Order: sequence, then structure tokens, then C-alpha cells
Amino acid sequence: MWVFLRTRRDAISPESLCMHGRFIWNLLMIFIRLTVLLCLSAAMFGQAVLASVLPEDRTDFLYHRYDGGGVTIDGPSVLVRKSVGKSVSLSANYYVDMVSSASIDVITTASPYTEERTQYSFSADYLRGNTTMSMGYTNSTESDFDANTYHLAVSQDMFGQLTTLTLSYSFGDDVVGKSDDPNFSEDNTRQHYGIGVTQILTRNMIAALNVEVITDEGFLNNPYRSVRFLDPELATGFDFEKELYPRTRTSNAVGIRTKYYLPYRAALEAQYRYFIDTWDIESHTGSVSYIQPWRDFVLTAKYRYHTQTGAHFYRDMFSRSEATNFRGRDKELSPLSSQTFKLSLAYEWLPDGWGFIDKGTINASLDYLVVDYEDFRDISTGAILGEEPLYQLEANVFQLFFSFWY
Repeated sequence: MWVFLRTRRDAISPESLCMHGRFIWNLLMIFIRLTVLLCLSAAMFGQAVLASVLPEDRTDFLYHRYDGGGVTIDGPSVLVRKSVGKSVSLSANYYVDMVSSASIDVITTASPYTEERTQYSFSADYLRGNTTMSMGYTNSTESDFDANTYHLAVSQDMFGQLTTLTLSYSFGDDVVGKSDDPNFSEDNTRQHYGIGVTQILTRNMIAALNVEVITDEGFLNNPYRSVRFLDPELATGFDFEKELYPRTRTSNAVGIRTKYYLPYRAALEAQYRYFIDTWDIESHTGSVSYIQPWRDFVLTAKYRYHTQTGAHFYRDMFSRSEATNFRGRDKELSPLSSQTFKLSLAYEWLPDGWGFIDKGTINASLDYLVVDYEDFRDISTGAILGEEPLYQLEANVFQLFFSFWY
């Protein structure tokens, strides 16, 4: 996820805008050329390839729990997918987060709180030949936040199903509120453009390349969060004021993933993702996984590393009140690095089926996350100004879910 000194910058520089403009233009040219090439190839060879298939009918029951940094999040999720005829597959998902927070952000500027987030998702896939068209809708509701997301995607298999091209678009329409102010209401819109190519390279190796462009516009900060600034008249030496973010953000990301199947039924998987945005955040994320089947079990071990720079308007401490046009102290916008260690185990049961159930699996996973913030100090320790320790977050994420195919 994500110290160096910066000069004061009240807005995005022309050089930054120019750089991102060239980046998006080059991506657009790549999109057009690649899309034309693959569509022409599909038209030429489409009759000679095997037909694609819809996702399998299945039901998943999930329990998840996050515990770290004074925050506990847990709840259930249920996913049901069912085909209608040979060309249509429908799915529905119900997901709940129950949040109890006494995080570093909360205990230094507010009171601990509890809340519940409920999410509903519906999607449909339509298959025609080697083309799969998907659409979906998601609604996420909290006491002070309402999010609606609409999603469209088209995937085309070609070259004997060795290559898959996917184009996607999603639109989000959010309303931000405040639990202590019923008159507060701000809008936020999100657009996400994506293109991906998956290629079977050899008998044992597959690779995927994905490019994303995301635009956000509206109220992008947290209405409860504050920044701190120097105030020598106070005993602590600093005071707080509300944060203020830019109302636009454009993000670009490129990711690649490869998976290699080893001779003894195991597999190695590697991923890398590069991210840059108009807030001057630049990040690198890499991971490697080892998957080992054994009898009816599948064991997966994964290591993930992430590093990022900070947003240009982020400061742990501002020199004075309203020191810059935009101000933020969200630790996730600061320079940071993180490491994640994951172990998961899957067990296949009911191999011969039971009634209308063809098979089932039990899956459990545990993630251990460590985040080192390079310019965010823990003021809850009560240390004197300038000597507060840098904050470190440790968290555990546990998931248990059951899957049934029918």
C-alpha cells in the first residue's frame, strides 16, 4: 500500500498533468490497435475455434474477520450462481461488514464507533459463440454512505481459446453523509476503464496483462478526518482542522500475472502491479504464490510486498492553519510499505456428490499484514511533539468458506 521532503504545492503541476495526459493517450492508442487487431483476428478465425463456456453453477458461504490497528471487521457473505439455459448465467451476492473501530485516526480525534455495511450484488453473463457479455449492479449501504456501481464487460476468446481479450467499464455513484449532521450530503462519481489480455503461452504457462484507468470526481475525503498543524499556544504544540482534498483524481495502473504449472502437480504464480495517479502517489506491488495439491487438499502459500510514495497534499504536520489549498493526513495517503504473508488450505469433500450436489469444498485462509508508515506518527502515545514514534499496523485476516457445485 504506500519520507521525503516536498516543497509546498497547492495544486497539481502542469508537468504532472502533461505526464498523465501522455500516459493516457499512449494507453488509448494501444487499446485501439490491440482491439482492432484482435477483433479482425476473431472475425477471420472465429469459425474454427471451440465455443466458450459459462461459469459453473455453485453456491458459496463465507465468513470473514479482520482484526488489527484497533479495528475489527467481520460478517457473512453468500453467493449463488445459476445458469438459465445454455447461454445465460445469473448470480447474486449478499455481503455484510460489522465494524468496530478504535483505530489511531479515531482515538486521536473522535470517539470509538460501531456500524454495519450491507452490500447486494447482481450480475448476468450472456454467452454467444466465443463472446461473453456481462453486466452487473452493486449497492453498498452504511449509516453515512451509499454506493451504487454499474458494470459492463465483454470477453472474446480466439486462436483456439489460447487468447482472451476483455474490455470492461464500470460507473459508480456515491453519496457521502455524516452521522452527526443529517443535512450533510456530498456526491462522488467513479468511472473505471479496463482492458485485459490473457494468453496461454505454453502447455504449462499462462500469462495475463491488465491496464486500468480510473477517474474520481466529487467529495473524495473523509468528512470525519482531521489534519494537525503547529500551534505553540497549546500545551500539545498542535491543533486540528478538517482535511480538504482535491475534487478530482485520475489513476492509471498496469498489472501482469503469470502462472507456471510444475511437473509434480504444483504451481507457481507471480504478480506485479504499477500504479500512478494525479495526486502524485506512485506504487509498486508484487507477490509470489506456491500452490501444492495433495490428495484431497490444496495448500497455498503467498507473499506480497507493496510500497508507495505519498500524496502531494499529505503532511503529518502542517506549519499553520490552512497552510495549503489541499490538506490530508490519511495514513493511507502517506509514504508506506507493507508485507503480507498468507496461508490457505482447501479440502474437497463429497467427491461423488450428494443428492443434487456434484461436489463441495471447504476453504480456510489466514493473512498476516504488517504496514510501516514512513511519515505518520502515533500521537496517541503522548510523546512530546516531534518525538512521537512512527506508526506500524499489524493485522490478521481470516476467511472460512464452503463451496457447492450442482
